[in-house]
Amino acid sequence: MASRSCTNLLGLANSGLLDFPSTPSPRPLPRVMTVAGIISDLDSSNDADSDAASSVCRDRKIIVANILPLHAKKDTETGKWCFSFDEDSLLLQLKDGFSSETEVIYVGSLKTEIDVNEQDEVAQTLLEDFNCVPTFLPHDVHKKFYLGFCKQQLWPLFHYMLPICPDHGDRFDRSLWQAYVSANRIFADKVMEVINPDDDFVWVHDYHLMILPTFLRKRFYRVKLGFFLHSPFPSSEIYRTLPVRDEILRGLLNCDLIGFHTFDYARHFLSCCSRMLGLDYESKRGHIGLDYFGRTVYIKILPVGVHMGRLESFLNSSATAAKIKEIQERFSGKKLILGVDDMDIFKGISLKLLAIEQLLQQNPALQGNVVLVQIVNPARGLGKDVQEAKSETYLTAERINEAYGSSNYKPVILIDSPIPRWEKTAYYAVAECCIVNAVRDGMNLVPYKYVVCRQGTPCMDKALGIQADTPRTSMLVVSEFIGCSPSLSGAIRVNPWDIDAVADALNLALTMCMSEKKLRHEKHYRYVSSHDVAYWARSFMQDLERACQDHYNKRCWGIGLGLGFRVVSLSPNFKKLAIEHIVSAYKRTTRRAIFLDYDGTVVSQASIMKSPSPEVISTINSLCNDPKNTVYIVSGRGRSSLSEWFAPCDRLGIAAEHGYFIRSSGTSEWETSPVVADLDWKEIVEPVMTLYTEATDGSTIEVKESALVWHHQDADPDFGSCQAKELLDHLENVLSNEPVVVKRGQHIVEVKPQGVSKGLVAEKVLLRMVEEGTAPDFVMCIGDDRSDEDMFESILSTVSSPSLPAPPEIFACTVGRKPSKAKYYLDDATDVVKLLEGLATASVPKPRHLAQIQVSFESALC
Repeated sequence: MASRSCTNLLGLANSGLLDFPSTPSPRPLPRVMTVAGIISDLDSSNDADSDAASSVCRDRKIIVANILPLHAKKDTETGKWCFSFDEDSLLLQLKDGFSSETEVIYVGSLKTEIDVNEQDEVAQTLLEDFNCVPTFLPHDVHKKFYLGFCKQQLWPLFHYMLPICPDHGDRFDRSLWQAYVSANRIFADKVMEVINPDDDFVWVHDYHLMILPTFLRKRFYRVKLGFFLHSPFPSSEIYRTLPVRDEILRGLLNCDLIGFHTFDYARHFLSCCSRMLGLDYESKRGHIGLDYFGRTVYIKILPVGVHMGRLESFLNSSATAAKIKEIQERFSGKKLILGVDDMDIFKGISLKLLAIEQLLQQNPALQGNVVLVQIVNPARGLGKDVQEAKSETYLTAERINEAYGSSNYKPVILIDSPIPRWEKTAYYAVAECCIVNAVRDGMNLVPYKYVVCRQGTPCMDKALGIQADTPRTSMLVVSEFIGCSPSLSGAIRVNPWDIDAVADALNLALTMCMSEKKLRHEKHYRYVSSHDVAYWARSFMQDLERACQDHYNKRCWGIGLGLGFRVVSLSPNFKKLAIEHIVSAYKRTTRRAIFLDYDGTVVSQASIMKSPSPEVISTINSLCNDPKNTVYIVSGRGRSSLSEWFAPCDRLGIAAEHGYFIRSSGTSEWETSPVVADLDWKEIVEPVMTLYTEATDGSTIEVKESALVWHHQDADPDFGSCQAKELLDHLENVLSNEPVVVKRGQHIVEVKPQGVSKGLVAEKVLLRMVEEGTAPDFVMCIGDDRSDEDMFESILSTVSSPSLPAPPEIFACTVGRKPSKAKYYLDDATDVVKLLEGLATASVPKPRHLAQIQVSFESALC
């Protein structure tokens, strides 16, 4: 269901209603074009209206993020802006994962606001000297976009904070959402200025730009687009409270690859797609994929790493060595615990201090011998919550120092000012333990940096005054709610809210034997050093290339309005079945076989009334009354309901329970499948299904004469799917020696006899027509689910038999735009009924007695 958000904001943004002063356009980067794959004539011109000129192709990656990896400073004497790369930026470091021949272009904002009169010159400088394309957001838009929607609404929500009352999170503000949409549009416009959509790969970073993919996909249907979320993704119970939840989900699904730090974050995203958009996912050969209108959206799970070379350069710095000596002298004889966190409410700094207080209280021997150095990075956002967290931190630290400190000893030292990287490196190298106690954090690389710094270098060993063969240790106490926790199996994991447990973990870290510390450190260092930022970037880009390799093998077209826009991507031979096309073939043929599924085909799956409407009955009757037609309803439903519903259709054939029962007309007897000897296996299946039904609220058992079906469409989506997988495995084990097939379908698990399928029904009817001398010259088959794929396949193999005098015209058609063995598709049951009405109108059969008179008259003339 669409939310009350302005679902046509994409249209608004493009129509000018949300227009802002345009960003000066720098000299465009040269584009290239190569011939790649199949571009159908039926495709929209969206892919073709690029002004790219053919030239030698060069590998290019476009990295899009909120902030460019640059430092900006204005020269006070000349008044000119000076720029330099931010060597500590993850966006700059990920280049190490690409080949040296790869050209990397950055699109994003500057940390400093640039005057409008200077923007043109700055943009040209950044493009020429740094390969950076700046997005100059108007001041008001930037404030509402970043400090408003991103930091006050998305950031708290993604960290599990609901705006239950005004004091805890801001309520949803539509003007901030509109600013978010406008900012994403501006970023997308800058990408469009430099992209060659046929060759370039675009990699978008973090929650600031989650609907940017929709703008790009609308402009370039085959854009090669990846996204990585650096924050947590909340559970569906939290995320579903966001009024614009669907728009953001659809924005992410317009990517080819979506990356997350942990499986938990990916699982939450997939659950949201299932519960809110009705999408299912599956794992194929280790890759998780979502089918989204014919496109497969892949999910990547890989935590980011650190830049080993950058850390080692700080370790070898003379400034770091000098600082190490200073720290050693200052804390001589004491055990140093280190914390490095941003100042915000999710980092758990105050909880960490309470754990230190508990540690000192429970272990008097540690009083005077343990020091926590807490480095506080500047807050990234503003607001009352930050001030409250800061105030609480200082008050707690002051209380601990008063209770357990002395004139020459403070158990808690707060460093609440920006400090250079080399100084942090020195603290990492000296600390015996590092604690990261966040209550919720996307990744947090502090533990990784600590492990690398504790491993050291020859220069670092000299500064520390230790031998090269000295055992290395790095004790970590980490919250189980941070992204790096799953990858640090040797760390002591804690629940940050459990003060006693954190205090015990710190005591264990300080008192653990040296051999155990050494083994834990070696395990961590092997992982951190091999899974660095280059490995992360290289792995993500390889998966993105794999996800995009079939882009030019399919036909694409866009559907949907506003932020609900998406691209349908299907096989070049897969097309919508036009009524005029099939009616033309229908009129010129004389022996027709028509096979129709029931649920989801002639009656919508969403319909509460499952019986056919009078219009459907009338249409099918008209088709049946045409003597040239042989019409069958082929359904998984029982024969009693089907025969009752279609009682007015005397000449209609019905195959019930997937063909276990079949009759050729309303007056003929039901034939039972000859392949089934007995149904004793039902006594085994029913108790098992009953067990799962009792354990799964909302599930039911459907008892058929030949089969048993477990339905879970009304159960919790995740739990129902989990139970269905378990039931499938359970039944396959207990029925391994029985002549049955256990199949999982859409919200069902079905057990039915072997040798019974819709495909066999189609084959039987077609061969009977051949035997009777009425081999069909027209075959139409329409269905919507997996069981109907058997019919499509059977028809194609049967009509290719040499027993047919000539191949008939075949119209195999699936309901819904999705991969299928059928050549055609119709959108829904409404389209199917319209098509059948068109065929019924084309039939216009004469009354039977008039038809017989005409035949006699023609014979007399002969």
